[in-house]
Amino acid sequence: MQVETKRMGTYVSAYLILRKKEEILLLLRQNTGYCDGQWGVVMGHVEEGEPATLGMVREAYEEAGLNLLPSQLKIVHIMHRKTPDRLNMDVFFECPTWDGQAINKEPQKCAGLQLFPSSKLPSNTMDYILGALRSIQNGEFYSEWGWQCC
Repeated sequence: MQVETKRMGTYVSAYLILRKKEEILLLLRQNTGYCDGQWGVVMGHVEEGEPATLGMVREAYEEAGLNLLPSQLKIVHIMHRKTPDRLNMDVFFECPTWDGQAINKEPQKCAGLQLFPSSKLPSNTMDYILGALRSIQNGEFYSEWGWQCC
């Protein structure tokens, strides 16, 4: 007898790591219902019909007013992340150069933008973001988060 396995849908999210010398740009989340009161990077869901690069370009503009080109983005990490209610494939991009200054374009969802030294990130930084940053620092292209099976 063949056992049938259930296939789950996976959400794709894009994350932008912006570095200025030894600092990383973080956003303080508020009123989103997800990790409010914690610092994260520019991030968002990739929408149906768009590739991850264009999703990242869109989110960078919507959240921080940055006009980026897909060709400026470099994938630095992939995280397969499990939460209690869904699976995520998280694509972390870096953008070594950009024009303009980051501004808070979503004050209803973001209490502020701030550069922090990468060696001294706030204690209330989202845990899986810290995990991804550690993996990137260690030269690890792939990681898994939230899996208790292995």
